[in-house]
Amino acid sequence: MRAWIKRLRRVEDALLVFLLTAMIVLASTQILLRNFFDSGIVWIDPLLRVLVLWLGLLGATVATRNNKHISIDLLSRFLKRDIYCLVQSVVAQISAWTCLVIAWYGLKWIRLDYEDGLVSFAGIPAWMLEVIIPAAFALIGLRYLLKSGFWARQCIRHLKVEKRTAG
Repeated sequence: MRAWIKRLRRVEDALLVFLLTAMIVLASTQILLRNFFDSGIVWIDPLLRVLVLWLGLLGATVATRNNKHISIDLLSRFLKRDIYCLVQSVVAQISAWTCLVIAWYGLKWIRLDYEDGLVSFAGIPAWMLEVIIPAAFALIGLRYLLKSGFWARQCIRHLKVEKRTAG
């Protein structure tokens, strides 16, 4: 299992580097073509918009992986450790299921675009450009499910320690 997680991390990191590099090269090329040759490549601008979406969602998966996502943590200062663990577990569950629902409907959306044969720019099928949405949200949802289990185990450990010290 750890080998798969390690591979997934490498793929995520490599995709982020590739996408960011591609965006820089394509945007620079477009700027140079427009400023010095009064021309440009028609499909670069829509591709850059798609790459921003991919980069943002892949960045979100990495942020979730590294626990660097946006969070509001007022409760840790006011709640006891065992209650805080329980709250974190519930919040992670809600986040997980929200992301998994988005992934599910993202898959339905892609299926519809595939069946309709929708084409984006340069003859690329639209579903190929949209596949990042369910993939990223599914991965984020699975990571939140794992985090929920982690927090639940923390609660159990804390309760066992309290029970030993009280008894």
